Amino acid sequence: MIELELVEVLPHRLHMLRFPVGQAYLWRDGEALTLVDAGHAGAADAIEGAIRSLGLRPERLERIVLTHSHRDHVGAAGELRARWGARIVAHPLDAPVVRGEEPVPEPVLADWELPLYAHGLTAPQAPPTPVDQEVADGEQLPFGGGAVVVHSPGHTPGSIAVHLPEHGVLFTGDCVAGVGRVMLGVFNVDGAQALASFRRLAGLAPSVACFGHGDPLTVATADTLRKAAGTA
Repeated sequence: MIELELVEVLPHRLHMLRFPVGQAYLWRDGEALTLVDAGHAGAADAIEGAIRSLGLRPERLERIVLTHSHRDHVGAAGELRARWGARIVAHPLDAPVVRGEEPVPEPVLADWELPLYAHGLTAPQAPPTPVDQEVADGEQLPFGGGAVVVHSPGHTPGSIAVHLPEHGVLFTGDCVAGVGRVMLGVFNVDGAQALASFRRLAGLAPSVACFGHGDPLTVATADTLRKAAGTA
């Protein structure tokens, strides 16, 4: 079984599921559950176990929102959908990649990114995965008091963030990273576009930022994001 570390971010609301490469987030509205990203292929058993360990029922998993089409974010989504009927949500520009109809877009890598990228490829390749709902910038999803989709291209063309204004929570996907320090995410197909997306996300001024890689930011979050994005 793939290893998984379960980390509480907000009591009774939000947990991080950390995998050997990358992470996903479990949001709770009472008994109703939403996953933001889905970890590695083969991680469905570990994810189910984590949900049950919280006293929750995996059959209440209503949706899986994919921030983008990379293997460490899509991996277990299809199997969780098959088990529990969760709807898979993605942006139209990344949905064909998730479904296996188009190849994963190649990033433009700096030399220092090459070994990191090779490590990322150690995650199992994601199988072709259905997408039940395609969402565009500004659309709302029915969790977290109204989850707003924020198109944040650059890492991939169809990368999205998810903003929960009622709770001050922002899921950045891989547009922003928190590994060691808060910074622009790596492995981007368009670095200038990714930076513009980062600056837009920083402008949302969340109190909690949840990254695709690295520890969530829960203290001085808005200021830290603005400084990292160069907008402070």
